[in-house]
Amino acid sequence: MKDHNAETAMAGHEFSEPADRKRPVADPTAADPLAAAESRPSCDPAFRHGVVVGFDGSTSSERALAYAIGMAHRSRSGLIIVHVANRLPTTVWAGCEPPVFVDVPDHRTEVLGLELACADYLAEVPWILVERGGDICHELEEVGREYEADAIVVGSTHGIVGRIFGSVAGRLAKRAQRPVIVIP
Repeated sequence: MKDHNAETAMAGHEFSEPADRKRPVADPTAADPLAAAESRPSCDPAFRHGVVVGFDGSTSSERALAYAIGMAHRSRSGLIIVHVANRLPTTVWAGCEPPVFVDVPDHRTEVLGLELACADYLAEVPWILVERGGDICHELEEVGREYEADAIVVGSTHGIVGRIFGSVAGRLAKRAQRPVIVIP
């Protein structure tokens, strides 16, 4: 099973981590700033200070991707495309043993990666596809922090889910530590 924090290599860039490696979290109160910087995952300098964009293949995320491509192209920076995969919690129960919850990936990231790899509109911008699992807002901000992104671009949420739970864009704008651009 693929690590939910694994980064999918696209366009000649490879960023992989062993599935059993835990990601250290930098302590912002640490006395030694170099120690905090070392605990961050290393990333290609072409993508540091790049543009993070949330992408799930929906129409609004396609518009956000188009905007983010233009932004990355104009600023001569890399594009970090983030897909937060749906994880389906499954209970496994074997007789007397207590139930175990297992994350089952939805494999949508692989399909999106193949579609993006074949897309002509990404030819002029260096890009990578990062797969995460979890809360969309948290994961987009986390990727933005890891890559020291200049901005996060997301599409607006429409429909009843956004009205009930709040839109991803709205929640992200409240908590993000960097500019959030919402594309309608």
